[in-house]
Amino acid sequence: MIFKREKKVSDEIPTSSMADIAFLLIIYFMVTVTFTATRGIDFALPKDDETPPEIEKEESVLIEIQPSGQLMVDGTPKELDAVIDYLKPKLERNPLKPVIIRPDANAPYGAMVDVYDELRDGVNQGVEVKNISIPTQREIDAFWF
Repeated sequence: MIFKREKKVSDEIPTSSMADIAFLLIIYFMVTVTFTATRGIDFALPKDDETPPEIEKEESVLIEIQPSGQLMVDGTPKELDAVIDYLKPKLERNPLKPVIIRPDANAPYGAMVDVYDELRDGVNQGVEVKNISIPTQREIDAFWF
């Protein structure tokens, strides 16, 4: 009795036509792609004006947090509850007045969060602080004097 042997299946991947397919795909994408020219950024240059506009210097409110957690608002010590009352007349004149929180490097983190939360909760007392800034140490080193 003769048994037929099954054909052995090759375990190699036929790669003979791979290069042809790759070149066909490259040609296909080269033909079908559309090239767009970038137009650049449109902006208008300012006109030459002999009287430049005057820019008013904006005073900000500085809230410093001492290492003990005590607050200094514009150089005077204040309690956390009194900060909104201090800011209210200033923000009524200029609602976009910047308020800068500058914690000392050794100040407790919770004190800064408490000040930030107090400023954000000012909405409930009729004072909305829209411009709160907490400078980084690099900004302080670069711009603070």
